[in-house]
Amino acid sequence: MLTVRRSKERGAANHGWLDSRHTFSFADYYDPRHMGFRALRVINEDFIAGGAGFPTHPHRDMEIVTYVIEGALAHKDTLGNATTIKPGEVQHMSAGTGIQHSEFNPLPDTTCHLLQIWILPEASGFKPRYGQISFEEKLAPGSGTTLALVASRDGREGSVPMHQDVDIRVGKPRQGDTQVFPFRKGRHGWLQVVKGNVAVGDHVLEAGDALAVSDEASVSLSARTDAEFLLFDLP
Repeated sequence: MLTVRRSKERGAANHGWLDSRHTFSFADYYDPRHMGFRALRVINEDFIAGGAGFPTHPHRDMEIVTYVIEGALAHKDTLGNATTIKPGEVQHMSAGTGIQHSEFNPLPDTTCHLLQIWILPEASGFKPRYGQISFEEKLAPGSGTTLALVASRDGREGSVPMHQDVDIRVGKPRQGDTQVFPFRKGRHGWLQVVKGNVAVGDHVLEAGDALAVSDEASVSLSARTDAEFLLFDLP
């Protein structure tokens, strides 16, 4: 079964410094039909104005992934990490028993465009941890691939490890590329289009659109333009 979640149907919140689109219920946006998908709880597409950001705030018992599309995001946390996340990188924070962090856009004249993703952990009470990797080399021209594993339960292939049986892949196909993604029996998929225009079966998806996949052995994706997407393989 393939179910489309259109960009224009998402929840929206504009706070001036922050313009956000919520794929699933979040903060003041509540839709009982869209509370998450499997272990996926939050996918927020955020636009943060230059020099603005989130002051220090707490999280616990959540796997948090940040994917910067354009600009940069500065991060500081109570584990002692002070980093900047840029396009071509993925940040993962396992909040576990509790962590506090701040996030802000360090570029005064550039909007930071990002996806923030929350995934429910397989259990509570893990020790907090932080990870950040670059995937640019995996998808560089001449690398022979347009798909890179960036997060997984076991941290294989240089991905960041998570406390959930989820694989997150970044795809950057060129116009005309076609890829087939198999799913093991009982698994589910979520495709989040970041840039460009792709087709899956009879569905044409544009930036911001998403596709939920259940009870399918595989899906075939064709890039109608150069594109970028995240593909979640979920329990």
